[in-house]
Amino acid sequence: MTEKPIGKINGFLGVLLLLLFAGIAIISFSNFSITDNGFMLFAAIVSALLMFLLFSGFTVIQPNQAKVFTLFGSYQGVIRQEGFWLTIPLTIRNTVSLRVINFNSDRLKVNDLEGNPIEIAAVVVYRVSDAAKAVFGVEDYREFVHTQSETGLRHIASQYPYDNFNNDYELSLRQHSDEVGDNLTKDLQQRLVIAGVDIIEARIMHLAYSSEIAHAMLQRQQAKAVLAARKVIVEGAVSMVKSAIDQLSSEGVVELDEEKKAQMINNLMVTLVSEKGSQPVINTGTIY
Repeated sequence: MTEKPIGKINGFLGVLLLLLFAGIAIISFSNFSITDNGFMLFAAIVSALLMFLLFSGFTVIQPNQAKVFTLFGSYQGVIRQEGFWLTIPLTIRNTVSLRVINFNSDRLKVNDLEGNPIEIAAVVVYRVSDAAKAVFGVEDYREFVHTQSETGLRHIASQYPYDNFNNDYELSLRQHSDEVGDNLTKDLQQRLVIAGVDIIEARIMHLAYSSEIAHAMLQRQQAKAVLAARKVIVEGAVSMVKSAIDQLSSEGVVELDEEKKAQMINNLMVTLVSEKGSQPVINTGTIY
C-alpha cells in the first residue's frame, strides 16, 4: 500500500457551501412551520444532513505534515499540502510527521569481526517519505525504526574489526568511521523501506572495548605505539650513522678500518637509540 493523493477542495469554499446549506435548512424549516408543507421539512432535514457531512470533511494540514484518510476501513489517500481543506466526509485521519527525526541508539554490547566484545552506539537521522506505508506497513513506525536500527548496528559491527592492527582488513570500526557509517546507512535503508522511511544519515557516536578487555587492549595499543616510535628512531639513527661515516671518510678526517668502523657504529647506535642520556667514556691513551 503506497501513498496516493485524495480528492480535496479549498476549505474556505467548503465553508461557503456549509453556509449555503445552513441557509436552505433555516428557510425550509421556517416555511414548514408556516405552511405545514412536508416538502419543506424534507429539504430542511436533507440540508442539515449535508451540513453534518460537510463539517466532517474539513481538515487542517500543518507544514511538514501528512494525513492518511480511511473510509469504513478502505484506504482513500493522503494529503501532504499544508492548508485548510475539504475532503471526503466521515473519514478517519492518521497524522504523520514529515519532519526530520534523529535519535541516539542505546549502547550495545556486541562482538566485532575478531570476536572482541565492544560497546557501540549510533545516531540515526531519518524522515517519513511514504505516509501510507508508515501507517499501514508497520504497527508503529517509530518503534520499528528504533528496533531495526539496533539490529542493523549489531549486524554492521560484526562485519568489521574494532581496529586494524596488522593491516589484515580493508576497513575497521575505529579507523574508517565514515565508510562504516555509509554502509550502516545503506543497511538501514533496506530494512526500513517497508515502513516508508528514508535514512538521511547514520553515524557511530560511541565506540569502545568492553570493560573486561579494555585494559588489555589499551596495553596492546600502547605497545604498538612504542614499536612504531622505536622503528622511526632506529631508521633515523641508521641514517645519521651512515652520514657520519661517509662524511669522515670523504673529508679524510680519520682512517677507519672495518673493526673501528664497527665499533664506531655500535657506539653511535647505542647513543642515538638509547632512551636515556649516554655517559661518554673518553680514552686518553695509556701511560706506557
